Amino acid sequence: MKKNILLCVSGGIAVYKAAALTSKLVQANFNVKVIMTESATEFVTPLTFQALSRNPVYTDTFDEKDANVIAHIDLADWADIVIVAPATANIIGKLANGIVDDMLTTTISATRAPVWVAPAMNVHMYENAAVKRNIEILYNDGYRFVEPSEGYLACGYVGKGRLEEPEKITSLVVDHFTLPEQRLKGLSILVTAGPTREKLDPVRFFSNSSSGKMGFAIAEQAAKLGADVTLVTGPTHLSTAMNVKVVRVESAEEMYHEVMEHFPKMDIVIKSAAVSDYRPVHAADHKMKKQEGPLILEFERTTDILGTLGTMKEDKLLVGFAAETDHVEEYARRKLDGKNLDLVVANNVNEEGAGFQGDTNIVTLVGKDNSVKKLPILSKKEVALEILVEVEKLWREKQ
Repeated sequence: MKKNILLCVSGGIAVYKAAALTSKLVQANFNVKVIMTESATEFVTPLTFQALSRNPVYTDTFDEKDANVIAHIDLADWADIVIVAPATANIIGKLANGIVDDMLTTTISATRAPVWVAPAMNVHMYENAAVKRNIEILYNDGYRFVEPSEGYLACGYVGKGRLEEPEKITSLVVDHFTLPEQRLKGLSILVTAGPTREKLDPVRFFSNSSSGKMGFAIAEQAAKLGADVTLVTGPTHLSTAMNVKVVRVESAEEMYHEVMEHFPKMDIVIKSAAVSDYRPVHAADHKMKKQEGPLILEFERTTDILGTLGTMKEDKLLVGFAAETDHVEEYARRKLDGKNLDLVVANNVNEEGAGFQGDTNIVTLVGKDNSVKKLPILSKKEVALEILVEVEKLWREKQ
């Protein structure tokens, strides 16, 4: 039986992508109906969406196309999922503050279906404090977000704010209706991902080669398995799936504080981030100039996030990662015991197919019960599922 998608289009240049999204959803065998704000019709006409969706397009709360029903209530009840794409700063603000003054906001206020919001705006608008606050309000109210991607924006800027590609949004919708067994439902999971950057001066920093792909894959798969997922990530250009709350940080210190803030509410922590072990003692306020002779820098240790969690974990389950170049199992066991972990995911980053930047990984799962499970080369999504199956088993045993 076909699922019903209500696409709500607000007014921004990315409306042209909403037309492509309509087409992709129809091709994926969904029923699609479209609501447009008045400003959205300035970019693309309703006739375009009518032709692509093969359904009437709704633009006016008072335009009742069928006298037997109230249009906005009928649409609200009809939808299996509501997608706001593109979602402007204006429409996000209205939804967050309960303003219902047009067909789009009135219908969303009446629906019981899941609502996904796909923002699209200038990078500075997306970073505006009010917009961030409104997104947080909507997330806490149960709305979910399709994060914008980074790239060239219509305003000429390059940065985050570009509406996610129609193919990706369609894929997320397909996944939503074909979810695997919800074996992690009811659990709160914190995942860390990516590298950290330790500032030397305004234009230089120390970091590592982590892409964040492994952590993002774990967060995505955990959400598909029903968990309530928070992802704390260092600098990366990756975007994540629906139902994942993303917190972006730069330094090891920022990651430490975010993890500590969220930790009390979590059941499980999976720390896949490659956090810097050291940072410069002094970070210059101005660009350091080239001088004669060698440069000598003094470094200090950063806070051991996983070690700190191990001292306060109580009944929580902790999973660490060990990216090594030799003696992989030996170092994994040291980390397991030294940090009071339940599981370590270890790999040899020198091994072909197991490095930071690739889409595959080769890992060994080392358990607290002295178990060792070696996995063959797999995609990082497949590795993520293998890790989560083991995590779910350990959690049930712990209970």
